[in-house]
Amino acid sequence: MAKLFEPFTIRNTTFKNRIVMAPMCMYSSHNEDGMVEDWHKIHYATRAVGQVGLIIVEATAVQPAGRISAQDLGIWSDDHVEGLAEIVRLMQQHGAKTGIQLAHAGRKATVDGDIYAPSAIAFSDSYRTPIAMTIEDIKETVQAFKEGAGRAKKAGFDVIELHAAHGYLINEFLSPLSNKRMDAYGGSAENRYRFLSEIIDEVRMVWEGPLFVRISAHDYTDGGMTARLYVEMVKWMKEQGVDLIDVSSGAVVPAAIDVFPGYQVKFSETIKEGAAITTGTVGLITTGIQAEEILQNRRADMVLLARELLRDPYWAYTAAKELRVEIESPKQYKRGWLF
Repeated sequence: MAKLFEPFTIRNTTFKNRIVMAPMCMYSSHNEDGMVEDWHKIHYATRAVGQVGLIIVEATAVQPAGRISAQDLGIWSDDHVEGLAEIVRLMQQHGAKTGIQLAHAGRKATVDGDIYAPSAIAFSDSYRTPIAMTIEDIKETVQAFKEGAGRAKKAGFDVIELHAAHGYLINEFLSPLSNKRMDAYGGSAENRYRFLSEIIDEVRMVWEGPLFVRISAHDYTDGGMTARLYVEMVKWMKEQGVDLIDVSSGAVVPAAIDVFPGYQVKFSETIKEGAAITTGTVGLITTGIQAEEILQNRRADMVLLARELLRDPYWAYTAAKELRVEIESPKQYKRGWLF
């Protein structure tokens, strides 16, 4: 059996394979209320039919001001639970484990009204300048993540991922490029980590299941974070009960990035080895052979695909044929799934 299709267990939750659909915004909550719509039900269930082991639902905002766009999903209200529970049901009935990425866009939010960040610094000339968060703002946002986790539990998700990457709010606190605070939430690595630390502790009060954190392991800018610098913070995350680090990179500040197949895998290796923690890797992973190499060489423990699963919802089947592995098919498709 190829390692890609071996079952994998984290905190008493067993995934039937190591294929993960990375969270990708669908911009499809058209009433701008954060509610699940028909598109979400079809999109996510289709990847479950395609035999993806874990499907992580797109960045879901814990506060209205924390949406990347006004069409993002939300989890700031109990009213959101019913729709989220429906997509969980649709995915789980096809054998997929389900995750949700709890998020706050920070200074990269594009919704109307005030936007917030650790410091009053715009991402770029094309973005608005955010309001620097007060201590009260920070406490309210930490509480919003906790309440979002509670709602995710009610909806039946198997995994929660905290979005601490791609230049959104938690990432803005972690990086010295975007965090210029002079109080307990800025300056040293310990202080810049404090916001995420408080979120993890509060989430763990209501969530017993697998907890992932997505990080941007490299800022691609002088004075910014690197994978080696993140090792220290990841050790702290592990001590607090984080189970897996979803290792991405970039987007906290505008930067030139040399993109090539597997360009972020080296960051996963550094984090995995340096912090002795389970990792997932992302970034232009498109073939079964490529994914298998990453796993066999212990460069990561799970492989996250994004755009490739938009192009091919049945990528697991494609990869199985490539690796000459026979996998279970939906009974409705047995006549067409030939190995």
